Amino acid sequence: MNIILLGPPGAGKGTQAQHLVDDRNMIQLSTGDMLRAAKDSGTEMGKVVADVMARGDLVTDEIVIGLIREKLEGDKQGGFIFDGFPRTLAQADALGQLLDEMGESLDHVIELQVNDDVLVDRIVNRAKEAVAAGGTARADDNAESLKVRLMAYYKQTSPLIGYYYAKGQLQGVDGLGQIAEVRAEIAGVLG
Repeated sequence: MNIILLGPPGAGKGTQAQHLVDDRNMIQLSTGDMLRAAKDSGTEMGKVVADVMARGDLVTDEIVIGLIREKLEGDKQGGFIFDGFPRTLAQADALGQLLDEMGESLDHVIELQVNDDVLVDRIVNRAKEAVAAGGTARADDNAESLKVRLMAYYKQTSPLIGYYYAKGQLQGVDGLGQIAEVRAEIAGVLG
């Protein structure tokens, strides 16, 4: 089973992806993690990624698709969770084409639906709780940073909601519930 988790920053995609890894033996494909691992791998693709990153350039969609292809050619375990990719319509098209070429399918696109004001409160409280517990908050766990990240999400990524809805693949879950509730709702979608 291959799925995409969609939702704005702070909606809980990473948390829910980890539960899917644990519950269903799926492989989480986080583009940030894949790029960091490729950079350090010493493979041909890794050398390309390291060179691009060393120049301070943005990694192209073609490179990311190449990394995803490498992962899809490996152990499939319980399937793949695309976390953080696609972010744009062009990337969604490229991913669809890659999956077709490899005889794979996209089984579910799950949108973690949230209310922006509640989300901002959640992130700010998460930061306060981390500091109160003696830890440190993420540098971008504040209202101003989150609003900037939300604007980028709505400009670039939210068109994917309509894209996958039109393909009949989009299903929404309430991303503001307790972690266990969201986990159960996702499990219900996946069957």
